[in-house]
Amino acid sequence: MPPLVVSGATCQCSFGTTPSALSVLPTNMVQAPSQPAASVMDNVPFTNIMPFGMCTTPTNPQVAAATSAASGVLTPQPCIPVTAAPWSPGAIKVRIKNQPALHSGCTCLCSWGGVISITSPGQSTVQVT
Repeated sequence: MPPLVVSGATCQCSFGTTPSALSVLPTNMVQAPSQPAASVMDNVPFTNIMPFGMCTTPTNPQVAAATSAASGVLTPQPCIPVTAAPWSPGAIKVRIKNQPALHSGCTCLCSWGGVISITSPGQSTVQVT
């Protein structure tokens, strides 16, 4: 069983240059053990998912424009996460506010092609299925 993800968990984007912390608002009303627990719906940019330093994917229009201006030399630009879909797959049996709980094996996709993963769930006591 993978660990439940809580506020303060560490995330990383496959095209980002630095990790960032997941922010879970206390509106979920579930704590584990002392931090707000996350659901798959905690995927909102700048509310839950913070920037990952610089973005390096050429599918990001800002990176593409900067790279073009630099004669084809990849030119990273500030990360602006664009996450339209929830985290996946989510816990099968555990729900938070009627949504699957977020566990350490879940990923979230950025519209520019990055895969956001959980590198540290923020706690190790509570496991979910």
